[in-house]
Amino acid sequence: MAPWSPAELLRTALLAERCDWGKCADMGDIGARLELVRARIATAAEKSQRRAEDIRLIAVSKKQDAEKVRAAWDAGQPVFGESRVQEARVKIPLLPSAVRWQFIGHLQKNKIRHALPLFELFHSVDSLALAQDMERIAEEEGVRPRVLLEVNVAGEGSKIGFAPEKLRAEMEALLRLGRLEIEGLMTIPPLAPEAEESRRYFVALRALRDELEREFALKLPQLSMGMSGDYEIAIEEGATFVRVGTAIFGGRS
Repeated sequence: MAPWSPAELLRTALLAERCDWGKCADMGDIGARLELVRARIATAAEKSQRRAEDIRLIAVSKKQDAEKVRAAWDAGQPVFGESRVQEARVKIPLLPSAVRWQFIGHLQKNKIRHALPLFELFHSVDSLALAQDMERIAEEEGVRPRVLLEVNVAGEGSKIGFAPEKLRAEMEALLRLGRLEIEGLMTIPPLAPEAEESRRYFVALRALRDELEREFALKLPQLSMGMSGDYEIAIEEGATFVRVGTAIFGGRS
């Protein structure tokens, strides 16, 4: 995200003051919603003494048609997140080649080969077995996928992802996969009526990252955490990627 001018900050602050994201989700102008999200990212960054340009917004475009994605692209949003390879393979050719795509859903083994050329970053490597499959296919295809490791911080039975203790136990095996460029961690907290309830899970992910960096003498600079309802809290706790869909595009079709 490029640095904002004082005029841009003032304009977006005024927009944020008169419209919360739930109401703006019904607005027809995707550009206005995007502007509001950017304003809130800037405000959350300032609150936590961070630079807004160090936080990357992923516009979650899953189940959104190509026309809506193009509207966000025309409004200056460069990066979009998809969670289904089959949907992305249809949508991506309909949009400008300069659009950048990241994968944020569960990646099935039989979709890896199709996914590798489409996405610049995979947010959701959720098991050692998946990482090993990606390593093998990446070797065959001659590519080096950038990945984040998905952590089930809350221990929810309904969610996939590494349990924190299992990630610690398997980290050495993951680091032996020479094709995968492991850049950080990702989490999805439990659904909660109040954004503040997500904070403890974001704190836990950041703490886990810090522990892994110390224990394994590596750098994991990226933390992918925060969605439409809680991305401001995630930014306060160190998110470098926020994945925002509804607040930009409205409801999914």
